[in-house]
Amino acid sequence: MKHFFYTTALLFGASGLLFLAPTAASAQDTTPKYSNEFLNIGVGGRALGMGKVQVSLAQDATAGYWNPAGLLNQKAKYDAVLMHSELFSGIVKNDYAAFSMPLDDKSAIGISALRLGVDDIADTRNLINEYGYIQYDQIRYFSVADYAVLLSYARRIGNIEGLKVGANAKIVYRNVGDFANAWGFGIDAGVQYDKNDWHFGLMARDITTTVNAWTINSEKLNPVPGDPTVIPANSTEVTLPRFVLGAARLVKLPGEFTALAAVDLELTTDGQRNTLVSSKLASIDPRAGLEVGFKNLVFLRGGVSNFQKIKAFTNKEEWKMQPSLGVGVALSGLRLDLALSQLAIEKLGGRTQTNNLIVSLGYGIK
Repeated sequence: MKHFFYTTALLFGASGLLFLAPTAASAQDTTPKYSNEFLNIGVGGRALGMGKVQVSLAQDATAGYWNPAGLLNQKAKYDAVLMHSELFSGIVKNDYAAFSMPLDDKSAIGISALRLGVDDIADTRNLINEYGYIQYDQIRYFSVADYAVLLSYARRIGNIEGLKVGANAKIVYRNVGDFANAWGFGIDAGVQYDKNDWHFGLMARDITTTVNAWTINSEKLNPVPGDPTVIPANSTEVTLPRFVLGAARLVKLPGEFTALAAVDLELTTDGQRNTLVSSKLASIDPRAGLEVGFKNLVFLRGGVSNFQKIKAFTNKEEWKMQPSLGVGVALSGLRLDLALSQLAIEKLGGRTQTNNLIVSLGYGIK
């Protein structure tokens, strides 16, 4: 156990040195609070059904997203996961794919790809011609989408049983039709430790900060005559580090039932957020989940996350949370997971909530 705490302390210390400067008050004043937020929605029916508590539990190809150290826990030699969900009545499409495999008995690799986008947005700036007539053939359509590719590597540390570390190299591409696009690069690091029925994990996202460099196509953004719109200039967008600390325990119940309970604490460093613990320096968002399984074949899941203070109709502020439910079936290497989750898409000025059905399919080849 002492090796786990020693490694965890090292990770916290090294990561802290990297982000001390960007998280100073002056940096927070100039950094967007919700940068690259599409990478924090979550992936996988199991995870989203449990309230996104996965940093200590991830053990298949989705570990490349939640905690790359968990790639060494996968039960199959090769593992692949596909997920699709739709937000806001199908307007926003959320897709995810991942693959992982071991290199040897001490290391593993994985690759993950994500896309969150809105397609077929109508550009009606030229709908009315210079004579005042409507020309429908002048309508143009474009997409707004965010992409990310994560290249993951995990390795066991020496002869310390149960201790694993991992890292992601993250490439981000954000696109707004022909009008603007951005490229970004960042690094994530994670550690997991397993001791009997206990599981612990720590994930440090964007430990070097992730910088998106935006390129604006001013020619395509030319407004219609008389429109006072100011065309933005090329700029950069910085994503500050966030840390997720998790713990879980597996309990064996009578009749070949099992119960897996987990808790995660997510700490953000981009300023004060609407979370249970909030300050100008950092905010902490707790979440909890439970999975009850039968013979490792059928699973029932539930979780709570996104605790936030919301003003009710009575003009009184109340604490609210977002519940989630899920079911899963695992048979002969095939895993089907469904989750119903009330997701919060964070944006500047507040949060937008949406009920979301998540479907994910995983397959492990032994």
